[in-house]
Amino acid sequence: MFKIPERLKKIYYRQGYRIVGKNQHSAVKICQWTKSALRGGKQCFKQKWYGIQSHRCLQCTAWLSCLNDCLYCWRSFKIPVSTSEVDEPKELIEEMVKQQAVLLSGFKGNAKVERKKWEEALKPNNAALSLIGESLLYPKISSLLEEFHKRHFTTFLVTKGTLPKQLASLTEEPTNIYISLSSPDENTQKLLERPLIKNAWKKQVESLKLMSSFKCRKVIRLTLVKGFNMHSIEKYVKLISLAEPDFIEVKAYMYVGESRKRLPESAMPTMQDVRDFASNLSLATNYKIEDDDVQSRVLLLRR
Repeated sequence: MFKIPERLKKIYYRQGYRIVGKNQHSAVKICQWTKSALRGGKQCFKQKWYGIQSHRCLQCTAWLSCLNDCLYCWRSFKIPVSTSEVDEPKELIEEMVKQQAVLLSGFKGNAKVERKKWEEALKPNNAALSLIGESLLYPKISSLLEEFHKRHFTTFLVTKGTLPKQLASLTEEPTNIYISLSSPDENTQKLLERPLIKNAWKKQVESLKLMSSFKCRKVIRLTLVKGFNMHSIEKYVKLISLAEPDFIEVKAYMYVGESRKRLPESAMPTMQDVRDFASNLSLATNYKIEDDDVQSRVLLLRR
């Protein structure tokens, strides 16, 4: 059984994470938009675009380890999970929901929080497998998705696309499959995303090709980092054409968290920068700009 060092676990706890499961390869954390929605504030753009309820979203990961060390990642550190034993999907979901409830307990007495909405939040109905790490590394990811769906959850599975074999072996598709595409070519990927595995670029291209065969809602997420990857539109176009996504999210890198130790504030694009990039992408493809969210600095393109 893998044990996260207590020192690291304490750091995680201070940052609002809760490690879940006896084998400690998974985690949950309350999303800022869940907190905002509970207080009657702004909701996540995914509510407007994909119909989820922000206050009922379970932000989680099935596997803490990541295969990249991206310059723009706001997380503080990576945990190298190595375990021969994994938690069962049913146990994992029950523990995730339980820990979510613990994290939400402090909102019960908040004057800005409606009691009904808080009670609904204790019963999440969307699992955003996007928190940290790479959930496709969890050997029972298909069963986990199936178990979520049995419990009437929608599921958003986010991957960097460096595990095409695992992607191809999914027997249960999520509601949304996301591939995070942050580089137009291999050189940019090595500089910006700093993959920890060999042939990462080849594997990502393979995953993009696989994406076109999925029947669920398919989304490409472009995270723009000024001075690093906002070039070679024509290369992005070719990669997107391989995947044939239903939607493209063009989003600015945000100067937050640990990324501030690796990147200057000038690397964060303005909303106008994002608009210009999205407009050029739209002109070069059959995707049209459908909506935007200024606060999150993101635009949605739809086929």
